[in-house]
Formats: sequence, structure tokens, C-alpha cells
Amino acid sequence: MKKILVAVMINLLLAGVAFPGGTADEAKALVSKGAAYIKENGKEKAFLEFTNSKGKFVDRDLYLFAVDFRGMTLAHGGSEKLVGKDMSGLKDADGKFFIKELIELAKSKGGGWVDYKWVNPVTKKIEAKSTYVQKVDDYFLGCGIYK
Repeated sequence: MKKILVAVMINLLLAGVAFPGGTADEAKALVSKGAAYIKENGKEKAFLEFTNSKGKFVDRDLYLFAVDFRGMTLAHGGSEKLVGKDMSGLKDADGKFFIKELIELAKSKGGGWVDYKWVNPVTKKIEAKSTYVQKVDDYFLGCGIYK
């Protein structure tokens, strides 16, 4: 069923028809689902599943990522190539160090939302984005939405 949905979305994109992206509630729910998966299966198995682009933690434009408190990417459902990369110095289109802000929010409050500007891979334009994070041990899980 998931393969059929993906094929339909690709055909719609090729035809120039936009499809709805994930919502804030869906992003939060995916992060919660990911945290529960870690508790049930351990972080090693969870990180592999989170990074699987065809796995259960990728839904349309929503995907999970995990970053430790130093800024190292532990898992990334949007790009496997980012795993093992230090993202602490990453800036958005306005020069905001949003990864550092995500880390501080997770460490100080346990989670929440951070707004920044990022290139939407569908539109190829810089757009407002908001990412929800939740602290898990010495790292956080995140999922972002385009506004």
C-alpha cells in the first residue's frame, strides 16, 4: 500500500500537482512513536530503522532524525549521508545556528519547536520550517514540517 501511495505522489508531482505535507501534530506523533521504538528495541536498531528511507518512520515529507548534544547526526531519514556528520555549525538561510538551538531546547526543556528557514526539497525554494524535538538520553529526536 505504501508503494502505491508513493507512486501516486510521484505522478502527481510530475504532473505539477502539489500534495499535502505533514502537519505539526503528525510530526510530534512521529517523534513520540520513535522514542517508544527506542525503548522497545534499543537505539542501535532504532537508528537503523529511522535512517531507512523506506521504513516506518518516513511518511511523505516527514522523517525522523537523531542528533547528539555535540551536534553529531546519529540517524537521518531524509539522507543517510548525513549520519556521522557534525551538524553543530549548520546555519539556516538567515544565518541562524538552528541545530545549536535544537540542542539547547532539548537539553533545557526536554523538547519543543524551533523555527528556521530551509530549502524545501519539493519546491526547491527557501521556506519557513519548524522542527519538533524530544530529548532522549544524551541526544534528541526531531521531525520538521514546512509551513
